[in-house]
Amino acid sequence: MDRTEKLHIAMFPWLAYGHTMPFLEVSKFLAQKGHRISYISTPKNISRLPKLPSHLSSNLSFVEFSLPHVHGLPPGVESTSEVPIDKVPYLKRAYDKLRDPLSDFLKNSNVNWIIHDSLPYWLPGIAAPLSINLVFFSIFNASTSTFVGPPSALHGDRRKRPEDFTVVPEWIDYPCNNVSFKLYEIVNYQQCMDDDVSDFHRIGRLIQGCQFVTMRTCFEFEQDAIKLLIKLYQKPVVPVGLLPPLLSLPSNEDNKWKAIKSWLDSKGEKSVLYIAFGSEVNLSEESMHQLAFGIEKSNLPFIWVVRTSPVGEGQMNDIIPPGYQKRVSNRGLVLRDWAPQLQILAHSSVGGFLTHCGWSSIIEALKYGRALILFSGGYSDQGLNARLLHGKKVGLEIERNEVDGSFTSDLVAATIRRVMVEPEGEVFRANAQAMREIFGNEELSNNYLNEFTRFIEEFSP
Repeated sequence: MDRTEKLHIAMFPWLAYGHTMPFLEVSKFLAQKGHRISYISTPKNISRLPKLPSHLSSNLSFVEFSLPHVHGLPPGVESTSEVPIDKVPYLKRAYDKLRDPLSDFLKNSNVNWIIHDSLPYWLPGIAAPLSINLVFFSIFNASTSTFVGPPSALHGDRRKRPEDFTVVPEWIDYPCNNVSFKLYEIVNYQQCMDDDVSDFHRIGRLIQGCQFVTMRTCFEFEQDAIKLLIKLYQKPVVPVGLLPPLLSLPSNEDNKWKAIKSWLDSKGEKSVLYIAFGSEVNLSEESMHQLAFGIEKSNLPFIWVVRTSPVGEGQMNDIIPPGYQKRVSNRGLVLRDWAPQLQILAHSSVGGFLTHCGWSSIIEALKYGRALILFSGGYSDQGLNARLLHGKKVGLEIERNEVDGSFTSDLVAATIRRVMVEPEGEVFRANAQAMREIFGNEELSNNYLNEFTRFIEEFSP
């Protein structure tokens, strides 16, 4: 098409903050380029997004669809962070019921493209009769997608048992450092799958039905995986880049940040360990206690963000050991529920990050060259990310029992100390620092976004 012609592009992310935010970043870039964006989600998910810069509001509009009720989903729930993992299948069923309102919207809105997530397997059936093009935007990295595999593997019976997911698939044709799931991770992940339509089936249908695939990665970080995907998918794979978030002061939480900053200012360079497990990981009391004791035994200054649990699990105020906060108060800061993560990671006193291995959190940490202590939350892509980063030697994974995921506080302490202070951990610290060239490179990020935009503008089937 003529590149001067402006497009109407609909964005349709999954109902999770780790998905809605990258979709918003891409929306903002496309709107800046003059395209008209309709960002479609539910009222609560839209209200959680940051306020738009005023110069974009004429090109970017939010379209709210009420989430249909399904039996089994607690009333008022609209995102994964509000439910325990075993209730996520009901959220997927409710999301599938957005098919009708979305179909009505598309019939009356002259949309040229839909940029969609990994779950609405029914979307190609709506879009094709309306001659709307589809881009499958995977918010994960390419290594995760290569493990998931080509559509033929996703529809077939190649992997039936949980054990089938604990080995590297035969189609991976490059050294991948054993990027596969541990048994406890895939068993945990299967809890959030809908029995009627698995995530793998959904992804397979969407790869087949889209015009091209994009994902949150770049050739500089995982060239082999992207090249393999182009072969496996038999269609273009155009990375959107890493979308590293921009640092800006959270205005409504200024006082909280001032107190944290003043505490960090009093600590030595790269001496502080930061610990956070994202908005959706809920660990057992036993795991939280082992982590707590391990963090304490490491004898390093730390900031730990501890969140309360979602609907239906009771409050978690006592999930860290009794008396713990008082015992560690001279060198540890325990924050409840929310903390300005990017500001903390950007501070020069922070040297390492004990993470649940969500891809967004990893991108934020490597943007500032922070070495990683990898503790997979056992959900979605987290285990695969842990193996990937461990293999690239920018961090070290805490050893755990492969069947039940159990671990000891001594191993936690030893892994933290090795990555943060011991001489043999220098390789992790140096490699993580070197990653700033890729993950903190705004020019590189913009080049990928420009290339992605150009591909949409010039696409002809």
